[in-house]
Amino acid sequence: MFELLKADTQTQARLGRLTTVHGVVETPVYMPVGTQGSVKAMDPRELEEMGTQIILGNTYHLNIRPGLDIIRAAGGLHRFISWPKPILTDSGGFQVFSLAKIRKIKAHGVEFRSHLDGTPLFLGPREAMAIQRALGSDIAMAFDECPPHDAPAREQRLAVERTLRWAAECREQPRAEGQLVFGIVQGGSNAALREECAKALVALQFDGYAIGGVSVGEPEPEMMRAVEMTTPHLPARQVRYAMGLGTPAQMVELIARGVDMFDCVLPTRVARNGTAYTRRGAISLKGGAFKADFGPIEAGCDCFACRRFTRAYLRHLLNVNEILGLRMLSVHNSHLYLKLLADVRAALAQGTFAEFRREFIANYVPTRRVLSQREAAKLER
Repeated sequence: MFELLKADTQTQARLGRLTTVHGVVETPVYMPVGTQGSVKAMDPRELEEMGTQIILGNTYHLNIRPGLDIIRAAGGLHRFISWPKPILTDSGGFQVFSLAKIRKIKAHGVEFRSHLDGTPLFLGPREAMAIQRALGSDIAMAFDECPPHDAPAREQRLAVERTLRWAAECREQPRAEGQLVFGIVQGGSNAALREECAKALVALQFDGYAIGGVSVGEPEPEMMRAVEMTTPHLPARQVRYAMGLGTPAQMVELIARGVDMFDCVLPTRVARNGTAYTRRGAISLKGGAFKADFGPIEAGCDCFACRRFTRAYLRHLLNVNEILGLRMLSVHNSHLYLKLLADVRAALAQGTFAEFRREFIANYVPTRRVLSQREAAKLER
């Protein structure tokens, strides 16, 4: 369960501790994403050495491959993937959004066609909870409907109604011993819908609450507003999880808005495209500017990639498609995310988070896309 240790006096940031069957998670926390039982390009030893406290897996994908029979035979997901620490499993609700072309939403769940071979697959609240029970994850997510951010008002309303109906059904299902279950708030950019959804979920008394319907293609200002619409309606003494977010700067800003948990594929996804995160923003190491740059990815970083290799060498590896290049950028980016959250926790403990936030945001240069989104949001006011 969640223990609120300290609340920041100048922001809504919180220092907390979440106790699970497989260990204690200090919050705020970043969870590396292991959708199919592995964080891409990383091994468990590296993740543990970096200070990873908890990882994420996915109900839909693990149910298809390798399948529950194999995972049960292995003794559960922890043993199958050789990960001794906590695991959170997404219910498959995000695939309702991401696999929209191969699914049909019904009253009691969603009919999918396997993205591999077209085999029919039905996933509803009962099925999602049964799969997560078999996986033995420490935290199971309620099954929800995640519509696009620009879905019409009627579609957003229906998604909230289904999410609440399915959440109530999830709440009634048996769970693995000690397994926590989180409800997911939907409602798009509609403040009234988000308030309604949050309050109804709180009435169902989940172990924690997630902010869903973000990281679905919306501009950054809209994402921030969705979080700001939601957190005031969630219990102060229960954990809050922003699903699928975000960049380093976004996480710092969302922590200031009261968020405790994050998962995001960006550290390894952008690494595969040659992008490295630094505390001053993202850089593309494939560029010619780094051809003879014999410094580390980021000065002062103590990850293995920065201690061992230069920007010039990593650029070479990326441009000749050597696996080591994307591996080392994945190591660096994951380390940066985890170290950043550790630094945030230290600042919260010391009562200096507001100062930490100001300095970090002042030094971090957003991408052109994010800057244009912010400018567009200003013009709309």
